[in-house]
Amino acid sequence: MTQINAQFLKLRKSYLFIDIANRVNAYRAAHPEANIISLGIGDVTQPLAPAVIEAMHKAVSEMGEKATFRGYGPEHGYAFLQDAILENDFLPRGIHLERNDIFINDGAKSDTGNIGDILSQNNSLCLTDPIYPVYVDSNVMGSRAGHYSDGGWSNITYLPCNAANHFSPEPPAGHADIIYLCYPNNPTGAVITRDGLAQWVSYALRHKSIIMYDAAYEAYIQSPDIPHSIYEIEGAKRCAIEFHSYSKTAGFTGLRCGYTVIPQELTMLSDDGAEVSINQLWNRRQSTKYNGTSYISQCAAAATYTPEGKQQVRKTISYYMTNARIMRQGLKACGLNVYGGQDAPYIWVQTPGSMGSWDFFQALLEGPHLVSTPGVGFGPSGEGFIRLTSFASRENTVEAIERISTWL
Repeated sequence: MTQINAQFLKLRKSYLFIDIANRVNAYRAAHPEANIISLGIGDVTQPLAPAVIEAMHKAVSEMGEKATFRGYGPEHGYAFLQDAILENDFLPRGIHLERNDIFINDGAKSDTGNIGDILSQNNSLCLTDPIYPVYVDSNVMGSRAGHYSDGGWSNITYLPCNAANHFSPEPPAGHADIIYLCYPNNPTGAVITRDGLAQWVSYALRHKSIIMYDAAYEAYIQSPDIPHSIYEIEGAKRCAIEFHSYSKTAGFTGLRCGYTVIPQELTMLSDDGAEVSINQLWNRRQSTKYNGTSYISQCAAAATYTPEGKQQVRKTISYYMTNARIMRQGLKACGLNVYGGQDAPYIWVQTPGSMGSWDFFQALLEGPHLVSTPGVGFGPSGEGFIRLTSFASRENTVEAIERISTWL
């Protein structure tokens, strides 16, 4: 009889946001009159930038002509997008990378979930807690997480993020092979200082570890002294992989495009002691399992780097960050403890009293008819918090805060 991969049986029965959707749908079915506003899932609401739409129309027209039609593209991505990334996201920050260091993908979630394919099952893990669930679940699938008990996995070192450490903990005292960092952070909205990030790079170099650095929200950084890339830190090219996404930056949640940076300086040792290029290994994996991001999506992404594209994208980000400011101010006026929302599109809210995350989620759904995300869904240290996003429309954002204020 065919056997299944038993690691999948260790996963929770459903993904966090599926649980939320099921609860919301059940409530909506029982209360069809309720006008529910979602501040939960991090999906955008504003339309794509005009420069992006124009680039897509042009690309579609090219695909309709024999002379300009394109079939399979290069697994790394098209050079025009790689060059735009190098010239706009890295060179202005003094970071020098090569074109082959850039791997275009269909969004950061894919590569953060798949990168474990090239890493041994024997690696130990270190995560800041709470954290994006994909980091944990993908390592459960890859047989690296160990066994689950008391709210955590045996092969994962959890570093609690709380107000005392500004939701940005220091590296662990012990050893970890693979480290996941996300800044600006999902879900807490926290950022990491240059000195704080340098501590992690120093730790990784000292322990010969690898840092998986999720920079999907770096475009939302407002403070001038906060690093946008781990490669701003000396030595990071030898110990870090960085993930980027156009989903929140330019509203590509439905279009799908992002990129992963794997510097050619990054190497690891094989079991026989040979030095292996992570870049070449990932390229081999992608060549087998991935046929590349569509030409149309890559043209759309390239348009975000044009002068008009940059201006339009910044305008949309400003719109969402204004939502975040409205939410922060309104929730604080209600007497709630509020974090994030200054350099990130996420608001991290402590639940009133000793109320649990799911209890407050349900209370918000049934009371002011608002959808949030229970903090405990992001890890043990998320208990007692909810996450709200600033991606709703301005009208819904204002109304949501008014509802909470009246309800409380």
